[in-house]
Amino acid sequence: MPNSVKPTTNPPSSAEKIGWVLFVFISQFVVIFLLFNIGSKGSSTAIGIIFALFAAILLSAISLGISQARLSLPGQTTSRKTSDKSPVHSILSAPQNQSDNILESVSDGIVVTDETGKITMLNNSAAQIAGWNPQDALNLDYHSVFAFSDTKGNPYTEQQNPFKKVFDTGKPIKDDAAFVTTHSSKKKIAVSMSVSPMLDEMGAVVGTVSIVRDVSEEREAARQRAEFISTASHEMRTPVAAIEGYLSLALNPNVSKVDDKAKSYLTKAHDATRHLGDLFQDLLTSSKADDGRLTNNPEIIEVGSFISKLTEDLRFVAQKKSLTVEYVLGTTGASVGSSSKLDGSTKVIQPLYNIYADPERLREVITNLYDNAVKYTNSGKISIGLTGDTNVVQIYVKDTGVGMAPEDVPHLFQKFYRLDNSSTRTSGGTGLGLYISRKIIELYNGQIWAESELGKGSTFFINLPRLSNQRYAELSTKMTPTAGQISKK
Repeated sequence: MPNSVKPTTNPPSSAEKIGWVLFVFISQFVVIFLLFNIGSKGSSTAIGIIFALFAAILLSAISLGISQARLSLPGQTTSRKTSDKSPVHSILSAPQNQSDNILESVSDGIVVTDETGKITMLNNSAAQIAGWNPQDALNLDYHSVFAFSDTKGNPYTEQQNPFKKVFDTGKPIKDDAAFVTTHSSKKKIAVSMSVSPMLDEMGAVVGTVSIVRDVSEEREAARQRAEFISTASHEMRTPVAAIEGYLSLALNPNVSKVDDKAKSYLTKAHDATRHLGDLFQDLLTSSKADDGRLTNNPEIIEVGSFISKLTEDLRFVAQKKSLTVEYVLGTTGASVGSSSKLDGSTKVIQPLYNIYADPERLREVITNLYDNAVKYTNSGKISIGLTGDTNVVQIYVKDTGVGMAPEDVPHLFQKFYRLDNSSTRTSGGTGLGLYISRKIIELYNGQIWAESELGKGSTFFINLPRLSNQRYAELSTKMTPTAGQISKK
């Protein structure tokens, strides 16, 4: 067999060698000394000892030399070293083989492009996902190899392409909702895409490194879970609504007469039923958000008028807790319509901040942030602010409440995440409100995040793309911009 290796024992250590030499030396000394005394009767013992000592040293040296010579023979110790090399070591012995075999052993696709967007390397997994032969895909532009589309089957625009985003921003991009249409069979494969830039000494992007993972099974399992939750939530809403209705009738003094003790029980049952109904509604909404089924009717919104009217509508909720509510416009902090009056000489010039979104969805997000601010603020004020620049419209909701620990902030917008402290334990909630808010804002290519300090309050920010004059004119030909009609319910 060409790769067979004869079994060998490990070479002796230094301590073992010294022990063996001492054992041989003493044994030979004793034997020679006894033989000398037997064969030379009458001779002095001292002479026998000296003779035996020299003879033992000589024989030990000869034995050690023979032993070393055997260990040095070809196929002995050297064969042990070479035969112990694992197959992995042999495969990776050459530098080129090392990198090639590692890349081909990775189950995820790996793609490398240069500064022009041409593919300089991709492993077999990436080629299989894209439906290309690895050699054929080399030196092609990434547009030609990877055809991305969204969950609705619409091809990605240039601005949505993860490679393009990295070249434009110089920052890593992760896309967990993309599909890739294979080149060979035109089959759509669900992928998770992570693209990172390669930067030179000056910080300029000179290429990209990407990891592409086939998540078709995970995406299908998530779809089935979402479908089950959606169906169950929809079916449960009807009986829960009926229970809530009957409890409301029982609490109506014009319909039924109950004593105070029974009324307290019915009130608790009514509140619990309403909370259960909210949970089912949030589950249904989050399920729709996950698979892109949220109702969305975007239109032009002038955010200044929209926020001003919404603040007035929400003011009464905070007044129940004696909280001050203010609408702050711009970076100067000019307060518009707060409970404290402005100086008569103060003039607030309100710019026009136009966005393209569904007003009902935007109302849902801001109301959720406002309700949370009121819920976790015992004293002080709630500020709803608006500012922006030529590209972005920023809305924020700020409170003077209990705040949050830094480790909680990154997890706020995850599904079912709730803070674990005394304030949240006494406050109801489903843990889905902020998750749904994030999904809605992302629907309009926006961002939502929070900043908070424990004991000093929290601020939630929303950034949405501001309509340019050209885009505003294009949309205006199709519809009339609305702000007041959002208040009609």
